[in-house]
Formats: sequence, structure tokens, C-alpha cells
Amino acid sequence: MNILLTGGAGYIGSHAALSLIDNGHSVTVIDNLITGNKKLIPPQAKYYECDIADREQVEKILKQNKFDIVMHFAGLTRVDESVKYPEKYQIHNFEKSKTFFKNCFQNNVKKIIFSSTAGVYGDSNSEYVKETDDLKPINPYAESKCKIEKFLIENSKNEKIQYIILRYFNVAGADANKRSGLISKSSTNLIKAVCEAAIKKRNKIIINGNDYKTKDGTAIRDFIHVSDIADIHTTAANTLFKNSVSDIYNCGYGQGYSVKQVITEMENIINDKLKVEIGPRREKDISVSIANSDKFKKKFNWKPKFNNLNYILKTALEWEKIN
Repeated sequence: MNILLTGGAGYIGSHAALSLIDNGHSVTVIDNLITGNKKLIPPQAKYYECDIADREQVEKILKQNKFDIVMHFAGLTRVDESVKYPEKYQIHNFEKSKTFFKNCFQNNVKKIIFSSTAGVYGDSNSEYVKETDDLKPINPYAESKCKIEKFLIENSKNEKIQYIILRYFNVAGADANKRSGLISKSSTNLIKAVCEAAIKKRNKIIINGNDYKTKDGTAIRDFIHVSDIADIHTTAANTLFKNSVSDIYNCGYGQGYSVKQVITEMENIINDKLKVEIGPRREKDISVSIANSDKFKKKFNWKPKFNNLNYILKTALEWEKIN
């Protein structure tokens, strides 16, 4: 397949690019490098430095390359930033994505894989979130993703487009061969923070709230290894290429770990104690978020390769050491 990735210089996009290339597909990346890093783009990928909302340049790329599928990763992803600057997230994640997709439709690229978030469910009452659960996004980041989901669903009726929407839970870890990982100067990602503390890049970890209604009072998340997420994209693309069936899938392991459990596991790996402080809860943060991911597993007969917190942390730590 010939696949276009937006945001392919980002954390998840670059891993998806690696998975596709490892499986023999052709990859083209467009990324404006606002949050992406050029060194994460696989050398075998064709690369254009370009904003997804640049109509003329994107149209030229679409016309020149005849893509089978578009994977749309481009966007801003920080919940805390979205709460401070909701308009920024509306523009980057919704308006620009809409412009990009319209450009794709007009140029006959009508198979879309969209990178969404479990945040669209909000603070769900059910322990294991299903795709059929109500959408109640509680922050502007999740709202922006929710709006693009709706846009794709509505347009699939009259534009004859096919989509697969993938709702990620907490993506973590790094490529085992150290070809890609999370690069961010001010990340709010828990596992990155824990890795930085483990190698003394930061002097302490602040736990945002220890008064949640969970076993140890800290928030619980379903952490899925980024290479499994990448494999999910390759699997979804193979099916979308052959069959035109639109659908929505959760991407997680169906297993939750608390913030304290993650810190304890890292302490076991490095055989040392980390300095930990309790801080206030983050605004509009969710207490428990665990996927029911049976739908994807059954539909694609898919099994995760890296469902192991220790492995997730070790690959993230090895990446952090060289960056």
C-alpha cells in the first residue's frame, strides 16, 4: 500500500510509519514540526514539511502520489494545555483537520484511519469503556477529537468515504530497536516523567492527586505499548484497503495500573527509590480509564505482543537514556 501519514514526525505517527515500512508498505509523511521531531521520521519515508491546512501544498502532494489510505495523527495532545487554550485546540485539531480531510475527499483519497482518544468518553461510570458508551468529553482536547469523529461519520454518508476511528487509551513505551520514542521538552506523560526521574533528569515526580476513588487514591490508566498501537494501525490499514467497512475501535489492553503502581514498578527496575510528592489534581482529569478492547481483537483476530508494564517501562527507559 501507499500510505500518507500526517504527524509522522510525532511519537505515535513515527512508530506507525516504522510498522508500515517494516511490513513492506510505502510511507509518505507530512508534518509541520510544531510538536514533531524530524529525527523520528524513518529514513525510508518520503517527507514533506507542510501544514495539513496548507490547501495548495497538500493538494499537490495528494495529486503526485496516489495514496491508498491516509492515517491522520497530526494534532496537539496535551489536556492541560487545551484547558488553558481551548481556541488553539479548536483550530489545530478540528478546523485544520477538517480542511485537510476536505482536500483528501476532493482528490479522491477516501480511506481514512483517524487517531482519536479514550478522552471522548469523559469520566465514564463503567470500569471498562466500550465503543458504544456515551461520549462525554470533559476537556477541549477530547472535544476536538470528538468533533472530528462526528465530521468523518457525517461525511461518510455523502462523500462515500470509509474510515476506521481508533480511540487510544494511554500510549507508552518505545521502539525496541530505539528507532523512535517520546521526545518532548515539557511532557505531562507519566511514564516519561518516571523515566526522567529514574535517570536523574528530573529530581522528583509529582503525583497529581491521591484522593481519587481508587485502591491507592491515585488515577488508574490502561497503558498500551506504542509498538502495539503501531501494529493496530497496520492491521486496520490492511483491512480497510480490501474492505470498505467503517467502524470505531478502542485501543488498550483492558488492564489498568495506578500512578503509584507505575512508580513502584520503575523502582523495582532500577532497584532504587524515586523522590515522590503529592500535588493537586489536574483540572478536568479522569480518575479511571480502562478499555474494553474486545471488539478490535475479535474483528481482526489481533493479539498484543507487549502487554507487560515492566516491558513498557524498560523500553521507555532505554529510549530516555539516549535522548
